[in-house]
Amino acid sequence: MSEEARIFHVARIDAQVAPFDWDFARARAGEISAHWAGMVAAKPALYDGRVLLGCDIAHTPENGGALQAKYFETAFSAFMAWRDFGFPGARVFNGFAMAALRSADGAFLLGEMAAHTANAGKSYFPAGTPDLDDIVGDTVDLAGSVARELREETGIAVGDGDFDPIWTIVRLGPRIACMRPVRLDMCAEEIVARVDDFLARDAEPELAGLRIVRNMRDLDRLNAPQFIRVYLAHEFGA
Repeated sequence: MSEEARIFHVARIDAQVAPFDWDFARARAGEISAHWAGMVAAKPALYDGRVLLGCDIAHTPENGGALQAKYFETAFSAFMAWRDFGFPGARVFNGFAMAALRSADGAFLLGEMAAHTANAGKSYFPAGTPDLDDIVGDTVDLAGSVARELREETGIAVGDGDFDPIWTIVRLGPRIACMRPVRLDMCAEEIVARVDDFLARDAEPELAGLRIVRNMRDLDRLNAPQFIRVYLAHEFGA
């Protein structure tokens, strides 16, 4: 089934943590457990931690735009089953923040996920499903999530680049990608070399490496999800 993407910009994301009775996780617990057992058998390094999914969302365009969302805690195994079973249920969504890396010479840089990860071989911007480390008080700090995932996956810290204060939101079905543009004052090849050095010093890096994208044709050689292609087409004016 084809899905129509929406793209809009916001100056603020207000994400609140709230209780939510997710009937999918409760009613299909046996299927979730069996599905997770299969995933772990294939990739023993997987860990069933706690993550945050969304259950309500609204967009208000006034005053620079704001995204309001509510998040609830669940198991990573339930999230994986929900994704792989085709996102059953209309209310829940996967809302995550990404660092849309761009070099001084205009190229975008996607990270290819390492073989031991749940999304092995897929290429997208540094990101992660929000988790308990992203909770500050009763809110989900998606800006902090971007900074943390970027640092953990690539070694690039907040002070190394120019973080755009305006978010680009790509809404595609149950996936809501909150893109935080990050421009680095280096050419693409320099960024790749720097990140390669960082990954070489990590015993089990999340990424196999960065992939340079200068135009939409460069995506032909990558396994990039549709929301990444939608965002890049928008940025390249394709």
